[in-house]
Order: sequence, then structure tokens, then C-alpha cells
Amino acid sequence: MAETMEFKAELKQLLHIIAHSLYTHREIFLRELISNASDAIHKVRYDALSHADRLQGDTDWKIRIIPDVDAGTLTISDNGIGMSRQEVIDNLGTVAQSGTKAFLEAMKAAGKGTEALGLIGQFGVGFYSSFMVADRVTVRTRRVDQTEAVCWSSDGQGTYTIESCEKPQRGTDVILHLKDDAKEFLDPVRLRELIRKYSNFIEFPVILITESTTDGQKKITEEIVNQRQAIWLRRKNEVTQQEYEEFYKALTHDTEPPAEIIHYAAEGKHEFKVLAFIPAAKPLGYDWREPQCGLRLYVQRVLIMERCDKVLPFYLRFVEGVVDCSELPLNVSREQIQEHPLLETIQKSVVKSVLDALAYMKSTQYDKYVRFYKNYGSILKEGLAKDWNNRDKIADLLLFESIQTEAGKYLSLEQYVEKMPAGQEAIYYLLGDSAEAMRQSPHVEAFRAKGYDVLLLTDAVDAFVLPYLSQYRGKRLLPADRVDSLPDGEVSWEERDRFAALISFVKDQVPEVAEVRLSRRLTDSAACLVHDQHALPVHMRRLLERLGEQPAAEKRILELNPQHPAVTALHQLHQRTPNDPRAADYARLLYEQALLAEGSPLPDPPGFLRRLNALIARDAHQNVTS
Repeated sequence: MAETMEFKAELKQLLHIIAHSLYTHREIFLRELISNASDAIHKVRYDALSHADRLQGDTDWKIRIIPDVDAGTLTISDNGIGMSRQEVIDNLGTVAQSGTKAFLEAMKAAGKGTEALGLIGQFGVGFYSSFMVADRVTVRTRRVDQTEAVCWSSDGQGTYTIESCEKPQRGTDVILHLKDDAKEFLDPVRLRELIRKYSNFIEFPVILITESTTDGQKKITEEIVNQRQAIWLRRKNEVTQQEYEEFYKALTHDTEPPAEIIHYAAEGKHEFKVLAFIPAAKPLGYDWREPQCGLRLYVQRVLIMERCDKVLPFYLRFVEGVVDCSELPLNVSREQIQEHPLLETIQKSVVKSVLDALAYMKSTQYDKYVRFYKNYGSILKEGLAKDWNNRDKIADLLLFESIQTEAGKYLSLEQYVEKMPAGQEAIYYLLGDSAEAMRQSPHVEAFRAKGYDVLLLTDAVDAFVLPYLSQYRGKRLLPADRVDSLPDGEVSWEERDRFAALISFVKDQVPEVAEVRLSRRLTDSAACLVHDQHALPVHMRRLLERLGEQPAAEKRILELNPQHPAVTALHQLHQRTPNDPRAADYARLLYEQALLAEGSPLPDPPGFLRRLNALIARDAHQNVTS
């Protein structure tokens, strides 16, 4: 006779919370029930170490998923340890009374290890996720050492019934009477998707049993859905390159093999396993989709989070892979992880392994690394601003074009420092949109003349992250367009005095600048604009403006080359006829050519064209009449 009993907690209200608030996605119920089934099989296997006779030769471990469209039920069945009547009351009649947790505690009390058991249930609420999709749940179970089977049934409204029933084999069947809005979980395609998403690497086969009718004949099909081979749990020397590549492609949908594979097991106080991949190239549409960061987090082969960003910093978001912990505190729904020291340990380990792998690739497979860097270098650079502890390691991985490299070729900061000539005390760089344009910039002329190299930075992120790298191996990093960047850039007092009147005149004609000065920075060009050490670099200003920002206005310094024919000609004209209107036009042209040389827009394009055309006309007229 069926016995009706009340739950041992305010379950009606609590089940409502579980079914409607605890889990983000209803589909989680299948993961929970498969995990419970897996735990039950682990338990009976352990029990068999002492009582092998109880198995009666049945060691064909399996978890069966049986959708019945006509009945509207979904059954999750296992041949695990099963439950006695009292265990059913204790485990299903009391919320948060986890049989698995009690089993672990009993094992620990007995002084026996639990690492190999692969038991994941710790909260006793996973079973109740069934009520998210079912309006009635029936459990038929028989314990391995008993002949009596028990049937438990409830609609989750405060009571349940329990009675004896027939069940020839040990194990547990959980039968979900699905709600009308949950009939999608009877679709074999949907079930395969969920099994492979959450339980693909469960140790035991998950078998989907479907029924079809052909020519009036019913046919039952049994299909093993899960892959089972969690290759990250195997030793590295046991996994073939082909297996790694197949797993990577299945995980990421990439069409080509990864550039680097990182596979290791951390042992000691904290134990976890990592299998991570560094991609060779960006997949199609990578730059336009929402950035995703984090490795897939498994606890004993069961997927807990698709993207766990707590074990991978955002600047390494190109890394794909999995991390599997033997034990990690989860929140009650097992959808999120709680704060735990192990997470920090894992992140430090993963970051070190990724940066070491990149350094190894750079030193041993340079061409492969260059290809990777062209795709992901701008992302990697973000670590300069975010990861102080690994800043030097990240700096070692950076590559740059420079005024001394061929177009499209790179050098590292280490190589730059090694070839610095005697007397050079800093690392110089220039920000811009085009390496080729910067090679022709007036700002690099004196550096080239001295034999100093200048790094050409064209990534938009460079302007924002490079200030965080103030020095490298004791050498300061200085922008080549800063007023104090070039040593010995000052002219003599004699020359200053000689050009003093012209400098004052040009300053009056070009109020847009804070100062006009002579400089040895220039060898071929007549003029350039530089900024002081506290001002915003012009390239960063342009980037901010493109982003819709309006940085505060700052005046820069106009530097003139006293050896250039245009400057000397203007100087002579101003000395001879200070009020000659042409002098004012020529002063403006010097400023405007400095703007054009650095890629900045002209404040008055029509005025520039007028002055330029007048100059052409005068020169042409003089040539005709001379």
C-alpha cells in the first residue's frame, strides 16, 4: 500500500524557489540527473571492492535516457547502487540531505580516499531541478544488497508517496512527467545536444533509447551519445596529436589545428587538470562578435561553466580549453563557482603556462609566432595595463616594426636593446596609423642620423597600454615626438640669438602653438610639432576623438630646422623686410606642413591652398621674368 508522507522541510515554497529561481536555464535538470546517475554507479563500483558478489556479474555500466512521446515522460535510468526505503525518505524527502555528501563524509570518517570516486553532488538539490520541467516525478529504485524495490512519487506540492514495487534489477529510474511547455525535452535532437554539452565526458556511456516505426514495425535504437574520452584526464604522452586536434576543432569549431597545445596536471595541495589551446589564426567574424573569456570549467568531467573568467584573465581571451578540478565549492545550483583560493591558484598556473608557451613558440617557431601575433598581439598587449606581475613576460613577447626593419618585419624589445649603439640611453617609439608614413616622419630624422632605432606603433591599443610599460630592462621608453626625447637636441645660444626675431615673429603668426623653438631634431624637414612630457600625444588625441571623446585642448611646440633652406630663406626675408606680407604666409606654411607630416588635419584647408598657390605663382613668375 502506498504511504503518503510530508516533506521534512517547507518544500512547497522551497521547490518553487528551486524550480523558478535557482537555475538560470531549465535544461540544467538533465545534467543534474545524469550526474546523480554517474555518482550512483561510482558508489556501486566502490561497494563491489568489498562485496563483488552483489553485482551478480552485471558490470555493464550505463546511463539510459528514454523519451516516451506518447506518455509524455522522460526517464533517466542507471544500474548504480540504488536506494533503500529509508534512503529514499532521507535523500528525496529532505531538501539538502545529499546522499552523496553523506557518503563522502562516511568515507572520510573511515579514513578512505575519495579522489577516484568522481562524486560531484554536494548539495542535495540537483534532483529537485526535475520540477522545473515536470509536474510529477516518479522514482523507482532498488538497492544493490536488497530484493525490495521502492517507488517514490511527488508533484512537488508538499507531500510524496512511497510504496513497494517491482524492479528486477538494481539501480534507479527517474521518470519525469513533463509539463506541456517542456515537451522539447522529448526530442532526440535536443537531448543529444544537452548530453554532449553538459555530460559529454561522463565516465560511463549515456545511451539515448529512441523508438521509430517503419512499415508498421516498431524499432528500438540505442545510441551512445557521450564521447566519454576526457583526454585532459589522460597523460600527455598518451594522447596523439590527432586526438588533440580533433578535440580542439570540436571544442572551438576552428577549421585548422591550434598553434600550441598546453596540457598538464597540477598536483600537491590543489589538484586540477588543464588542457588549453592557443589558436593559430582568428576565426571568421572574431573581431565583430561579443568578446568571450574563460576556460570551460568541469568538476569531475561535468561541465559547470561554459566560460569561467575567474581562471583566465581577459587579455588572454584568445585561449580556448578546459580546466577540471577534483573538488571545488559551487553555489547551490552548481551553475556558478564561489570565491575560493583554488581559483586564484588555477589562474596563476594557467597564465604562467600560456605565457611560457608563447615564449617557447617565439623562440623555436618564429614564423608561427608572427602569424599568431598578427592576429592576437593587440589583445595580448592589454596585459601590460592589467597584469602587473607578468608585465615583463608580456613585454618579452611583443613585436614591433621600426625605422630600421624592412616593411612587414619585426623585432622584439630584447633585440632592440641588444643593438642599441653606445650612448643611447632610452628606447624610442612613435605612435601613428601607418608604419610607412612614420618612417618618413620628421620626428625620426635625427634618430636615424644618430643610428638610433625608433619603434613604430600602429595598433590602436598601443597608445593606451604602452604608458604602463615605463621601462624595459632598465631602459626608459620615450616617445620620439616628445620635446625632451632627443639628447643633444638643443641648438647653440649663438644660433638662438641670431634667429630670436624670427622665432618671435612666427609665434605671433601661429598662435595655435605654445612655443616656437629651434631644434637639432630635424635633418631633412623644415619643421615639426612636438609635445611636452605632460601633454597628450597627438595620436592618442585623434584616437579619443574617434571614440567620441573631447580631450582638453593643449598647445604644442613648433620646432624649426635652422639649417633648412626654407627656414633660412624666411629668416633672410624677415631680416630684410620685417613687414613683408609673404613672411606671414610662409610662417603659416611651416606650421601647416608640420601638421601634414604627422597626419593631422589642417585647421584652414582653403587658406593653406591659397598660400600654396600664391607661392607657386610667385616662383613661376620669377622664373619667367629672370
